[in-house]
Amino acid sequence: MKLYCGKDYKEMSRIAANIISAQVVLKPDCVLGLATGSTPVGTYEKLVERYKEGDLDFSQVTSVNLDEYKGLSGDNDQSYRYFMNKNLFDHVNIDKNRTYVPDGLEPDSDKASREYDEIIESVGGVDLQLLGIGHNGHIGFNEPADEFCRGTHCVDLAASTIEANKRFFEKEEDVPRQAYTMGIGTIMRARKILLLASGEDKAEIIARALTGPVTPKVPASILQFHNDVTVVCDEAAFSKMKF
Repeated sequence: MKLYCGKDYKEMSRIAANIISAQVVLKPDCVLGLATGSTPVGTYEKLVERYKEGDLDFSQVTSVNLDEYKGLSGDNDQSYRYFMNKNLFDHVNIDKNRTYVPDGLEPDSDKASREYDEIIESVGGVDLQLLGIGHNGHIGFNEPADEFCRGTHCVDLAASTIEANKRFFEKEEDVPRQAYTMGIGTIMRARKILLLASGEDKAEIIARALTGPVTPKVPASILQFHNDVTVVCDEAAFSKMKF
C-alpha cells in the first residue's frame, strides 16, 4: 500500500489526477472505475484541465461507475450519471457509449446487478478503480454488514449515508433509500485501486480502515488485502494515522 499526503484538498486532488493521468497515458484504452461524491470533484477538474491543455486523450478510455441510486434516471440532477456528465464526461473527448453506470431505473434488482457485472466482465475488468470512503467505512455503497458482498447488488442505505447525502436534495425524504453498487469482490478485482479522503472528519475512519482489523463492519478495511492500493489524503484526513 502506497500512501501520499497532500497539504490540502487542492494538492490531494492534483496528486490523484497525476496517478489517473499516468494510467491513461500508459494505457490509452484503459478501463477506469470512477466514483462520485464531493471528494473526487477536484480530481476531475484537474483531469479536465489537462485534457483542455492537450495533455490527455480520453478517446479510447472506457469507464464503469461504482454505483447509482435506485429509482433515479440518468437525467435527474441527483443521479450519478448526471454527476459524471457534469463533472467529467461533458468536458473531455470520452465516448459516452463506453461510459457505464448501473441502471437506476431497472426495478428488478437481480437483473440490474447481473447485467452490470456482465458489462464489467465484457470490458475486461477495471484497470484503475477510484474510491472515496464514507464516515462509516463504506466504499461504493457497500455499507457495514456481517459479510463482504462479492458482485453488484442492491443495498439499503445506512442512516448515516442518507444523512450525509441529504445536503444534495431539497429535503431528506427525497434521498433514495436504495442504490445499486459494485460489490467488494468486484472492487477487489480491479488491477489498481486509488482511495481518496479529505478533511479531519475522515481521519478516524481512514486510520481504522488502513490499520485496524479487516472486517465487513468497516468495508474499506478489505483494501489491506489488495496488492496495489494507493491512498491519497490531505494532512487533515491523515491526522490520526501513526506513520
